[in-house]
Amino acid sequence: MESLTAWEQIPEFADEEEEAAFWLIHELDASLMKGSEHSPDSRESTTITLRFDPRMLSRIKRMARSRFLNYQSMMKQWLAERLEDEVRKMD
Repeated sequence: MESLTAWEQIPEFADEEEEAAFWLIHELDASLMKGSEHSPDSRESTTITLRFDPRMLSRIKRMARSRFLNYQSMMKQWLAERLEDEVRKMD
């Protein structure tokens, strides 16, 4: 089994069958997983409620599971990355 040491080594998949075939012969290196752990800081957070289409939420959860992440943490990461992109565009 080939061990992946960088997130960039994971390709875009055309469908779930292609993804399943890929993961049959590949695995994530432990160091990669360790680096992806979320370390909460001391800042306070605020709880909000968002409504999602159930199919979209299922897809997000499935994607997060395939990356061994909590879906809410993955969504926060996506929002943080997008926010930084938008801030850079404004400067």
